[in-house]
Amino acid sequence: MDFTPTEEQAAAVDLAARILGDHSTHQRLTAAGTGSDAGLWKELCAAGLVGAVADTGLLGLVLLLEEQGRVTAQVPFAASCVYGLLAVAAHGSPEQRERLLPGIADGTVVVTGAISAAEALPASVSPSGSPSPSPSPSPSPSPSVSGTLTGVLPAVPWLRDATHVLVADESRRLWLVRTAEAAASEPVELTAPWSAGRLSLDGTPGEALGAADAYEDLLATARTAFAGLQAGVCAGSLARAVEHTNAREQFGQPLAARQGVQLRAADAYMDTEAIRVTAYEAAWRRDEGLPYATHALTAAWWASEAGRRVVHTGQHLHGGAGADLGHPVHRHFLWGRQLDAYLGCGGELLQELGELIANGKVET
Repeated sequence: MDFTPTEEQAAAVDLAARILGDHSTHQRLTAAGTGSDAGLWKELCAAGLVGAVADTGLLGLVLLLEEQGRVTAQVPFAASCVYGLLAVAAHGSPEQRERLLPGIADGTVVVTGAISAAEALPASVSPSGSPSPSPSPSPSPSPSVSGTLTGVLPAVPWLRDATHVLVADESRRLWLVRTAEAAASEPVELTAPWSAGRLSLDGTPGEALGAADAYEDLLATARTAFAGLQAGVCAGSLARAVEHTNAREQFGQPLAARQGVQLRAADAYMDTEAIRVTAYEAAWRRDEGLPYATHALTAAWWASEAGRRVVHTGQHLHGGAGADLGHPVHRHFLWGRQLDAYLGCGGELLQELGELIANGKVET
């Protein structure tokens, strides 16, 4: 394994760190509330960072999401890259790739996913329809399949910004739905200040994306990418805690000089590194064409369990300031807890991994 970023990946990370750092100030994030930063999203797309993911791979995306997580930037970067760019690039027909990928890259098409790594597929969502010829003259391995979907998706992240939503039916087939054609949508509040919504489908048309096994790849990709985002959230929370405990003095000494503080910070650092390295490994394996589903599951478990510990530590080491809802570290706490919930309960993820081990399905 070699996690050393390529020259292209390193350049993209440096550019992302500069743009995200310049725009995601505490004042600007506070002003954004639960909305996304349209100006920042436009600049990220104009800089080519969304489109670059097609070339830098999942590991490149994980590196970029770390930078987003460090500053908790209010943009649908993870969602649109995972459920949009990577999903369409890997599983879309030639016509779908030609039609959708340019818009995803320039930000005019924003895709989110109603597929949670933590929850079972919505039982009420089921397709109907028959294959229909692709409108594009481009060659396609099989005709595109259209259908209609009915059901309610209770909490879709970044729905307010999305033009499309990727959903899965009871048979775990993926369908791409236009938000404008949904029966209804209404905002819902999540733990983190993401612009989420409740989406109602009632005979809503959708187009199939990929074969029957596309869901498993999408789930593993999502777990890996959001684990990378969690690594950044944890790193940002810990960096704030280190800065605070070095500056804050008690009885003539900085708080950082106390052994208890050092031990908590050291544990948080090790947890953050565990999230990072497992996400890197899963992403690298996908980019190399190796099996990576159990590695993605491992990364998700670390991001859920360890991520929760780290953001609690970051808030705790701030003392009374950490309890202030307006303090910047509280945003990391909210993001960390939201990602913990989105990735899934640690116990459930561990059970899933244990069943794979027991059944001899662990990849090597």
